[in-house]
Amino acid sequence: MRNIDVKVITDAVKALAIDANSNIGKSFIDELREALKKEKSEIGKNVLEQIIENDTIAMENKEPMCQDTGMVVVFVELGYDVHITGGDLYDAINQGIREAYHEGLLRKSVAKHPITRGNTNDNTPGVIHVKLVPGNHIKITLAPKGGGSENMSLVKMLVPSDGVEGIKKLVLHTIFYAGGKPCPPLVVGIGLGGNLEKSALLAKEAIMRDLKDESPDPVIAKLEKELLDEINQLGVGPMGFGGTTTALAVKINSYPCHIASLPVAINLQCHASRHKDITI
Repeated sequence: MRNIDVKVITDAVKALAIDANSNIGKSFIDELREALKKEKSEIGKNVLEQIIENDTIAMENKEPMCQDTGMVVVFVELGYDVHITGGDLYDAINQGIREAYHEGLLRKSVAKHPITRGNTNDNTPGVIHVKLVPGNHIKITLAPKGGGSENMSLVKMLVPSDGVEGIKKLVLHTIFYAGGKPCPPLVVGIGLGGNLEKSALLAKEAIMRDLKDESPDPVIAKLEKELLDEINQLGVGPMGFGGTTTALAVKINSYPCHIASLPVAINLQCHASRHKDITI
């Protein structure tokens, strides 16, 4: 059994939150540069150039790449052989968020109540998902998820007879009518299967995947490629100004489901595709 003090977790979350908001990473900017080479619209090219410049300045100056510094989503893989000492895991994570958004001068974007509103003034609570795994480590993956792209996301309960064509129709309709609101170019996370809440979680996890990977399931990998091609034929383009770069990637995670159901969740991630992880 390995003991890990909550202060270690708080410090890790704090560092991840500050880093994620300012450092999108060279690999993502390289993807944007590749998209710029292929973009056919002059306006689209100009927008991509500005996004690349913005992200580069943010990394160099350690400043937020977007004024919407998000509601923090945290995925925790907690090893069976870890004993957390000194306090509560959830409190430790929220304390890390609190410190990051205060000391990093990040915008606080969390409302106290969905109807009466009012700001919590520290960007807590985060949305925290914990999964038990073998081992004596804790892996924390953190994403500050912006409101614009999240607002254009959805969950739809299709039926099995809708099939692949029904899935495609739903995804393409969602992205076309979202237009520039989710701030493309997008990373499109799709959750297939499970039930209502599981599909949404799968979609959120999908946007955390590496842009270069592909599903080990050949059926899903084929669908990822087909959807990416069809999305980029919609003409939405960078920031909705038209062009051939509406999405940089489509990532689909799947799970078994009820014989009468075909749950589909679409989680859109804007061009500020911010997520960082650490293993303790």
